[in-house]
Amino acid sequence: MISSVSIASLKKAVDISLRHYSIVILLLSFFSFTDLSFAQTVQPKTDDLIERIMKAHPEKFKNILESPQQYRVQIIYTQIKRDKNNLPHFSQHTYHLNKYHYFYPASLVKLPVAALSLEKINRLKADSLKYYPKLSALFKETRMKIDSTYYCQSVVEKDSTSETGFPSIAHYIKKMMLVSDNDAYTHLYEFLGQEYANNRLWEKGYTSARIIHRLKMCDTLQNRYTNPILFLHSGGDTIYNQRMQYNPQQLKKFLGVVKVGKKNIENGKLVAKPKEFTYNNYLCLQDINDVLLSIMFPQAAIEKKRFQLITDDYHFLRKYMSMYPTECNAPKYDSANYHDCYKKYLFYGNSKDSITDKNIRIFNVVGQSYGFLSDVAYIADFQNKIEFAISAVIYVNSDGILNDGKYEYDTIGFPFLANLSRAIYEYEKKRSRSTVPDLSEFKIDY
Repeated sequence: MISSVSIASLKKAVDISLRHYSIVILLLSFFSFTDLSFAQTVQPKTDDLIERIMKAHPEKFKNILESPQQYRVQIIYTQIKRDKNNLPHFSQHTYHLNKYHYFYPASLVKLPVAALSLEKINRLKADSLKYYPKLSALFKETRMKIDSTYYCQSVVEKDSTSETGFPSIAHYIKKMMLVSDNDAYTHLYEFLGQEYANNRLWEKGYTSARIIHRLKMCDTLQNRYTNPILFLHSGGDTIYNQRMQYNPQQLKKFLGVVKVGKKNIENGKLVAKPKEFTYNNYLCLQDINDVLLSIMFPQAAIEKKRFQLITDDYHFLRKYMSMYPTECNAPKYDSANYHDCYKKYLFYGNSKDSITDKNIRIFNVVGQSYGFLSDVAYIADFQNKIEFAISAVIYVNSDGILNDGKYEYDTIGFPFLANLSRAIYEYEKKRSRSTVPDLSEFKIDY
């Protein structure tokens, strides 16, 4: 067992080290990228390309084009051009993109939380070389025990859906990426801590980010306190003991006070006032789009925006972002509820059909709540050698009442996202390319 002196030394070392970049992880990052000199910023291009593509299909987009403000539509379409060395260059096209136009991101925040969780493991492990060698045994698959010392916290020692029977960072990421599991997100939020998660995203330039609550009913103060967490050897000995974390600063939207809708259901009663989102999570579409691109193309992201991940971390994230629930054995999902198209709004909408064309893969994260429907995706067609990225959000709440469960997801939202991506896909099939992309790094054995 670890002595109290050792634990105290470890806590002090980790507290210090997590506030500074680790030389070791920077070196690991260096060797996992093909060419750091290729770092670039995605340059926004505001033009009418997306609008022209939609206007070519009036039967599918007429209502959206006539009322983009009503539907709060925002779109980013990223064309990808490969050079002779297969390095990607981006050309970004946007439609009504504005980071000051609020939308509730819902589960979109799960992607940066997943990346930050893997990064935090790496940073802790790097620090072990200098401060505490036992941390070298810390991995994303390491057994976790989540404790409870404050309101709205719960103890978690086992996970029956895991192959080992225990929770882990890796298993929670699997469940988030595969079926958008809210409980998994909540525990990774608790691992990161509110202050740490936001500071890291701001340091990377994702300045709109506000990751400030669990996805369960906790108040703003309770969300500032996050659980103590133990990482354990298979035999039960402690590898790392993370104390309860507390954010002394009450975070709110960088947009200020945010209200949506005309009325709202509160405690089962209709209230004649909008719903307030001032203290809810937020991530503008450009930022979550850039998070996705930094995970798919770390060698093409500016250094500041990269996560400190090793090659295996990137492969792990991409695998479970693109895997269908029916392809996963641990956890095992019921295909009646978690079908192939589940969580693939772009391209497939709300279809429950089996996907027979395995040549197309979608690496994505989605959001659905309060009438806001969003999807942020990189799409690859391995047969036709096509690749592009789309990030889109739409608001479908015609009665203006939030929390009533009456949203036009099925009639407007899902069809719009499916039609949009397919229209852009058809455009991509006709777009000339000077260099045929080699997409082999994204072909995964599921």
